[in-house]
Amino acid sequence: MFRPVLLATLLVAAPLAFAQAPPRLEPLPPVPPAPPGVTDLAADEPRVRIAPEVESVEEVREGDRVIMYKVTPRGGVPYYLMDVTGNGNWMRRDSLDDGVRAPMWRLFSY
Repeated sequence: MFRPVLLATLLVAAPLAFAQAPPRLEPLPPVPPAPPGVTDLAADEPRVRIAPEVESVEEVREGDRVIMYKVTPRGGVPYYLMDVTGNGNWMRRDSLDDGVRAPMWRLFSY
């Protein structure tokens, strides 16, 4: 007897909990103008910044796309940043040989 009443109460109350109005957001203030003599800094800065503790960075390209970086820190073991899927999600690997190597041949490309 108790369980059906509890179930009915939850079924009635659950939609009411999700039916709340979203919070009202205030619009953002306008962007202030740049100081005089300053140009667009975003166009001049590189897209990737290398930390000072990194000794060298080598990149491997496939066509015009970077697919792997080999990063060698000062006094450390090199590691690799790989874009396996091609969507910009970089994965860190400490070595290229993980023991299990799944075939990842590209059959089609759009």
